[in-house]
Amino acid sequence: MCKFALLWLFLVALVTFVRSDTPANCTFESIRGAWTFSIGQGGGDNTINCTADFKPVSEYDVVLYFPDVAFDQYGNQGRWTLIYNQGFEVRINKKRFFAFSKYTQDGKKVTSYCSQTFPGWVHDDDERNWACYSGQKKGDEMPKQHQLHRSEFFNNWKYKSNAEFIQRINKHQKSWTATVYPEYSGMMLSDMTRRSGGRRSADAFPKTARVLPETQKVADRLPKNFDWRDVNGQNFVSPVRNQKTCGSCYAFGSMALHEARLRIATNNTVQKVFSTQDIVSCSEYSQGCDGGFPYLIAGKYGQDFGLIEDSCFTYKAKDVKCITTTCPRYYTRDYYYVGGFYGGCNEALMRIEVAKYGPVAVSFQVYPDFQHYKSGIYHHTELLDRFNPWEITNHVVLIVGYGQDADSGEKYWIVKNSWGETWGEEGFFRISRGNDECSIESMVVGTLPIL
Repeated sequence: MCKFALLWLFLVALVTFVRSDTPANCTFESIRGAWTFSIGQGGGDNTINCTADFKPVSEYDVVLYFPDVAFDQYGNQGRWTLIYNQGFEVRINKKRFFAFSKYTQDGKKVTSYCSQTFPGWVHDDDERNWACYSGQKKGDEMPKQHQLHRSEFFNNWKYKSNAEFIQRINKHQKSWTATVYPEYSGMMLSDMTRRSGGRRSADAFPKTARVLPETQKVADRLPKNFDWRDVNGQNFVSPVRNQKTCGSCYAFGSMALHEARLRIATNNTVQKVFSTQDIVSCSEYSQGCDGGFPYLIAGKYGQDFGLIEDSCFTYKAKDVKCITTTCPRYYTRDYYYVGGFYGGCNEALMRIEVAKYGPVAVSFQVYPDFQHYKSGIYHHTELLDRFNPWEITNHVVLIVGYGQDADSGEKYWIVKNSWGETWGEEGFFRISRGNDECSIESMVVGTLPIL
């Protein structure tokens, strides 16, 4: 991935510690099926507190079919999507339900109760009539257990730049160049992990979907090279920013998505930079400096609560208390996974989305060699740093275009990172396209801003 204070206290009360979004691990197979939603008193607004106990006053039965179709007890048809492996959203009968999947944690041992949810939120499509609810799947569903990947012991290690590792990367391949970043030296491994999106969850990324013939025909008609930084001489991409050691990449990727799409929709007449600290400190749909998801932030949070400009709540690079502000809010009209649901994406659909509608927020796996990217078309070398027990992580970034190298013919995505302008190609990087490199073509989010 990768809060209001009440949500944070509620989650901490349930587990020993929380890092990298939540450690739940719930798949399509464990979520699909018949559910009963126990719903509390309606009539509230978006200030409703669903982290406290609530009293159900009604029940609502829904059946979720793979991969994205839902039916309720009255025969109404709707849609649903898994959100990573952390929870799910259902849109049906002019209502929207969202909740995180339930889990408990004891040290490195995580137990996912995928047949249950934590208390979540339901409201009408028009943002009225908010209520709390919890979900219970019908039938037997055994809890799932997994171990976190690393001991907390390693988080106390300091990162050391390894020149020998850099040399091995550059000798191993010629597609991209690695370099030493002196600012990494002395950083705690826990900070490096958070900066890169947080610890990877088990079974995190789906495989890309099959490309339909009609989709491929549309993709084949697109230009071979496209970049929103230069469309007829105009740049529709907001400036590169630096998240530092807070695990807020999801906030930066989400705000960059909304910023770019707002610029495109207004032909660059509206150029805003939105507050990532508002997301880190105030969103109930994420875990502050410990992670979150663009679908819930650029999408659901942007629609339910709206986004404020960065000048209203400047970035602190740490968890601080949410503030009350009278600043104007900018809202998301709609949000979606490219392909229609989590797991429905592929390279052809991504290119169509980027070229026709604008940049997209993506999640991908960060390996140790990526930390040292300087230039070129990145692909994972499968080389490991022998001296640092740094682990694979999940990172959120913004794809702003695509292209094909004139000499090698290698296809690539053009991606905006949130590690400052001195990293990579002035804050951007290129990564191999068409082969789901580091799972970058599997979890892609688009939004539509309200003008």
